[in-house]
Amino acid sequence: MTNAAPPATYPSTTVLAEAGSVISAAERVLQAAKASMQGKLAASGSLDDCQHAAHSLSWLATYVEAMRQLGGWANRLAEEHALGELEQLLLTIGLAEYAAQIAGGIPMSQGEFARLKDIGVETVEIRRFEDAIADFVAEGTGDGVKRRLAELIAELPPGEVIGNAGLDETHTAIQEQMRRFCEAEVTPHAQSWHLTNAYIPLETIEKLSELGVFGITLPEDYGGLGLGKEAMCVVSEELSRGYIGVGSLGTRSEIAGELILGSGTEEQKQKYLPKIASGEILPTAVFTEPDTGSDLASLKTRAVREGDVYKVTGQKTWITHPVRADLMTLLVRTDPNEPGYKGLSMLLAEKPRGTDDDPFPAPGMSGGEIEVLGYRGMKEFDISFDGFEVPVSQILGGVEGQGFKQLMATFESARIQTAARAVGVAQSALDLALAYARERVQFGRPIYDFPRVANKIVMMAVEVMIARQLTYFAAREKDLGRRCDLEAGMAKLLAARVAWAAADNALQIHGGNGFALEYPISRVLCDARILNIFEGAAEIQAQVIARRLLEGAN
Repeated sequence: MTNAAPPATYPSTTVLAEAGSVISAAERVLQAAKASMQGKLAASGSLDDCQHAAHSLSWLATYVEAMRQLGGWANRLAEEHALGELEQLLLTIGLAEYAAQIAGGIPMSQGEFARLKDIGVETVEIRRFEDAIADFVAEGTGDGVKRRLAELIAELPPGEVIGNAGLDETHTAIQEQMRRFCEAEVTPHAQSWHLTNAYIPLETIEKLSELGVFGITLPEDYGGLGLGKEAMCVVSEELSRGYIGVGSLGTRSEIAGELILGSGTEEQKQKYLPKIASGEILPTAVFTEPDTGSDLASLKTRAVREGDVYKVTGQKTWITHPVRADLMTLLVRTDPNEPGYKGLSMLLAEKPRGTDDDPFPAPGMSGGEIEVLGYRGMKEFDISFDGFEVPVSQILGGVEGQGFKQLMATFESARIQTAARAVGVAQSALDLALAYARERVQFGRPIYDFPRVANKIVMMAVEVMIARQLTYFAAREKDLGRRCDLEAGMAKLLAARVAWAAADNALQIHGGNGFALEYPISRVLCDARILNIFEGAAEIQAQVIARRLLEGAN
């Protein structure tokens, strides 16, 4: 990087004003796109008949919200006199790149693009948007600002997060605590756990319990820490930065805790929540079936009442950490005469812990491991139930037929947490890429000196911050008690793509070494890939977002 850099400081008021204008232009084109899509939907009658356009709208809306939250982050830092040059460059490059992609095509996947014309936005509106952003995009996507950000990144100590995330003192303290824990207990062992497909040691889980990881959002009255979803995001991100398996250990506790807290009887809350919060009980979520996937309305696993017990029969798959779990949140069909969602109920099914030799030592329950590329440390299983007995008292809330409604109430939190895990994985990829680029010498200098390498790291840093701010925003909306399925879906959709892109680019920076199992980036790449699939595949997520955006349009 030998070319002259731009001035070392930016006038923040000018940058913020220009950023606001770009965001406003993006909001206007989104409104035009929504109006056009509403017309398409009225004509076709079904989102499925115009799915590419609908999903394009979802990605457009996600980009606009991401830009809005990046702008909000910068404004908050400015108010606190904490908007430094590095943060201003993250803002400028992020807004410029996303605005340019809105104009030219947003990548929904490697081979699919969301273009304004596909949604039906008129040419005059597209040109008006392009004119409004032209100067900002020209500067923000130019070599000068990227080169300057690369120089500032090079000055940071190894392992430091790039840019002020805007956390308050409490969340910063939580972040630092989790980072220290990972540096001591997780990062040195993660690659070995992955390569040997080993369980995360129970000793590590016990230490997480002592830190309160399993009861972050549970009320203090039930043994939790009484913190919000933003705290959950900080914890999930930092632990996933160390190893996604560790970052995901709390997911099942979060789901079970929210199910019981929101829908359980007081007796069920008193019985289970303190033990979930302390880590004494490890839950697992047992929802998915081989032939249903995201189509839960077609779920077939039966629970037939016989006296004081339900006898469960059916097949479940992609069950995470079930062998060592003590409690299953088990979605079943209790009324075969009720079609679709109406006949579903949620059972709190206890089970003994198993071992590798005897994974399911319970009558009427058996299963086998699903070998996976990544997301290891807890292990995935198929489970078969054949007359497995669950006491009638263990139906969640004491009422049949509410299972799907109860589960839906947890989707916002689950997707927010998945977005946070994705940000953590993306940050891990960025950490590995930057460290390798600084150390790897080719042609007499570190490869970080070469613009194509530095620019990859610059864009990784920008997108990690964008995804982080969108995720924190969704968490704050949840903490305020607002409906946030739209925001949670957007955060999950974008963060999962960012994680995969970051891992892929980080491996590319490693060159051939990245393809070697001994290098941690090979693990991070495998771990990143699942994020676009679980907790709502990207395509399903885009469909859900489109439906919410167009509510009442048909």
